[in-house]
Amino acid sequence: MGDRLRLAVGVIGNAASLLLYAAPILTFSRVIRKKSTEEFSCAPYIIALLNCLLYTWYGLPVVSHGWENFPVVSINGLGILLEFSFVVIYFWFASARGKMKVAVTVTPVILVSCTTLIVSSFAFHDHRHRKLFVGSVGLVASVAMYGSPLVVVKQVILTKSVEFMPFYLSFFSFLASSLWMAYGLLGHDLFLAAPNLVGCPLGILQLILYCKYRKRGIMEEPNKWDLENNDEKSKHLQLATNEST
Repeated sequence: MGDRLRLAVGVIGNAASLLLYAAPILTFSRVIRKKSTEEFSCAPYIIALLNCLLYTWYGLPVVSHGWENFPVVSINGLGILLEFSFVVIYFWFASARGKMKVAVTVTPVILVSCTTLIVSSFAFHDHRHRKLFVGSVGLVASVAMYGSPLVVVKQVILTKSVEFMPFYLSFFSFLASSLWMAYGLLGHDLFLAAPNLVGCPLGILQLILYCKYRKRGIMEEPNKWDLENNDEKSKHLQLATNEST
């Protein structure tokens, strides 16, 4: 019964994580349309890529016992594909300075992933120690992934605008972290449950900030359009006056 419940939670967690990983598609469609990364940060996607790489390796039979963590492998494998695509799109449309930042941030990710894979494969010869090592590195990466939106949270508080903190991203982050925390607790797996104990409160914080500043963001848009309309009317009036003269 416990294994079935854990599997069911894992499947639902997969669905929630898929929505979380796919949520930035709307953001990057805007980047492609405007051909600019604007004020968006690439850090959350790079850290998420590291997290997916580490936990895909963690869930494979090389580290875990058999396919006990197959839901972890399936969703993080898909996450690698999505997050890598987002990083490539960001790099393509970023400024020269932005591209440099992406390159500097991605390099440690590649080094950490390769080092973890090599050390766990050749330095340890049993599942227990491999899980302990890979899980510890993955734990740090997961906490960093859930903490990376704090950069956006700071921007929201300073600007009092939620333009660059989409609701669906915050909501799916909270939902996915809650489900994976339950999955880890049911399987008595500290390395899956612990990072989500950080993710849940941060997800709640983002939702609270969104509810607080959402109306202000909506009210600012009409004012902007009104100003533009007034400018247009002024131009037409000036033209009419000149023609009459």
